[in-house]
Amino acid sequence: MTTTPFTLAVSAEMTYLGLPVVERVRRIHEQGFQVEIWDWTRHDIDALVSLREEGVVYSSMTGYVRGRLSDAEGADELLATAAESVPVAQRLGIPRLNLHGTGLDDRGLPVRPEPVATGPMWLTAQHTLGRIAALGEREGVMFVLENLNTAVDHPGVPFATAADCLALVAAVDSPHLKLMLDLYHAQIGEGNLIELCRRALPHIGEIQVADVPGRREPGTGEIAYPAVARALAEMGYAGPVGLEGWASGDDDLALKRFRDAFTL
Repeated sequence: MTTTPFTLAVSAEMTYLGLPVVERVRRIHEQGFQVEIWDWTRHDIDALVSLREEGVVYSSMTGYVRGRLSDAEGADELLATAAESVPVAQRLGIPRLNLHGTGLDDRGLPVRPEPVATGPMWLTAQHTLGRIAALGEREGVMFVLENLNTAVDHPGVPFATAADCLALVAAVDSPHLKLMLDLYHAQIGEGNLIELCRRALPHIGEIQVADVPGRREPGTGEIAYPAVARALAEMGYAGPVGLEGWASGDDDLALKRFRDAFTL
């Protein structure tokens, strides 16, 4: 009998796009997945809270609205909007709040491009993330720093690679700051995914997936996700895995392919 050792989640921002968000959440839940959302300021939080009464479980959400890691002004804004995000996460029962190297606009581009991270920027980023971890400890939540790619989706983002994010998270070394390891972005920027997972394992808060090219569900591109899933299980990873990709066609089929890829 096959099963999955992982907790599987699906982004409501990238699937069932023909439906209102509340219906997307309900459809994902009905298929047995947890639900991920992005910018909470764009959603009817009361409606999403009411879905918890139907049994919906939310896995993660964006944990800030504005701000940057790399300078004092941006760091203060990041901390302030992260603090605003925490009560929303608590209402929704969300344990993981997602961060990026800098604020992103509607197209996923940096509000202020910083393609080269200088030494002082690294030190400021580490200090900022230490403050974020302290906020997470006070509020009983986990912040997760997501790696991105600069070649296709997010040019100009500092601290973009998984190696960069892992270095920052490891330097802070707090249970309230972990890595959101996005294997789609990592395949484009770095590759060697199984060894990357092995190296990052102590610091992973969640893994996100989509195939390359196209950022669609597993089985549509070059990543051997069943092999990745087996390797993760052998490493002892049993945490959340989230589909953050577009459906190549039928949404139900995309979710089935995702589940199949992570069923052992």
